[in-house]
Amino acid sequence: MKLHLVSLGCAKNLIDSEVMLGRLVNAGWAITDDPAEAEIIIVNTCSFIEPAVNESIDTILELAKFKETGTCRNLVVTGCLPERFREEIVHALPEVDIFLGTGAFDRIVQAVNGSSGLSKCFLPDPDLLTMQGKEAHRVRSSSHIAYIKIAEGCSRHCTYCIIPRLRGKYRSRNHEDIIAEARSLVLSGVKELIIVAQDTTSYGKDLNMSVDLSRLLESISDISDDVWIRLMYGHPESIDESIIKTVAKYDNICTYFDIPVQHVSSSVLKRMHRKYTRDDLYRLFEKIRETAPDCALRTTAIVGFPGETDKDFQQLFDFAEDICFDHLGVFIYSDSDDLPSHRLSNHVPKNTAKKRHDRLMSRQADISLKNNQKHIGRVLNILVDEKSENNLFIGRTYFQAPEVDGITYINSNQLQQGRFAGIKITDAFEYDLVGKTV
Repeated sequence: MKLHLVSLGCAKNLIDSEVMLGRLVNAGWAITDDPAEAEIIIVNTCSFIEPAVNESIDTILELAKFKETGTCRNLVVTGCLPERFREEIVHALPEVDIFLGTGAFDRIVQAVNGSSGLSKCFLPDPDLLTMQGKEAHRVRSSSHIAYIKIAEGCSRHCTYCIIPRLRGKYRSRNHEDIIAEARSLVLSGVKELIIVAQDTTSYGKDLNMSVDLSRLLESISDISDDVWIRLMYGHPESIDESIIKTVAKYDNICTYFDIPVQHVSSSVLKRMHRKYTRDDLYRLFEKIRETAPDCALRTTAIVGFPGETDKDFQQLFDFAEDICFDHLGVFIYSDSDDLPSHRLSNHVPKNTAKKRHDRLMSRQADISLKNNQKHIGRVLNILVDEKSENNLFIGRTYFQAPEVDGITYINSNQLQQGRFAGIKITDAFEYDLVGKTV
């Protein structure tokens, strides 16, 4: 029995997909990369913003064709798309045999096997979903990189964000379960552990015990010196000095701070329901650079948010110039009538938002190039990800996270995938580096 799964969206979604595949393999299913061979096709969807919704729908419709041209007998759609659009999606996508919401990942075997007891659109409360245990089997997409989800959901209520409704309230995983999972991953050969959650830096604040992110990072760091530990998806309101000091203290924790700010204008932040100020952000990034001088800073921003004026945007633009982020992702505000921000006044025309996006990204390209050029002539520790072609490999430095940042091209006769190598940087571009073996 063969199945094919497509995972869309963020790293947190990828973990859900890997856990579902683990359950299915344990139940006797075989995984195939060819959807034409699969009896069951699963699409784990994202619906965070409009482009993600469109990608999910396009993927579903494309794979639905294999019910006619291949051996597919059931098409299963899981995750955020059915959770967001609920029963109305059944009529919109009749090609799909069963929908499972974000609270139903543990029912994937039952859904695939066609067991009774599930409605066509099964949407249990995400808050009631059992947290991932330490023994959960995962079919990983990479042999040397692994994501670890340390919490589910989000209890913040940013007006532009649908995640709390899709994923439930913030729930930290058990500290010991996370450590056991990290240890198991390292023993299996993983060389980079990437810690993720919707708000990683809030870890432990919902638990009635003296557990926080700093202690968790220390425990994971102690497992092995020969593994990178990377923290993603921080939050300006929840990152504190102890976290910054812990990241700076341990050599195997990447001094890489991913902290989405979204905006800096007081009026826009208030409308977003983000409870910090521009001055708070200046102090935060100054503190990080003071504590970890070799740090890499990554953030994201939203332009075209309802009510954003030219003056508001200019404040964001000036802030990006002042901080000189190593990595900056800019998103155009994505509107939907099920978001609180939809009801705000003074929506920004799309062409205005696009011009702001392009202007900020163009400036950031110059900043990123200048930052990258500083590394020319340096020998950096690189994790080799893959061989691209003869004498050319692709890897990453500590300041390049997989999928979201640039890469390093390496000219070499022979390197081993999933291993570290000392590489001398010979050239730099806006987002990528070029190097050679020493």
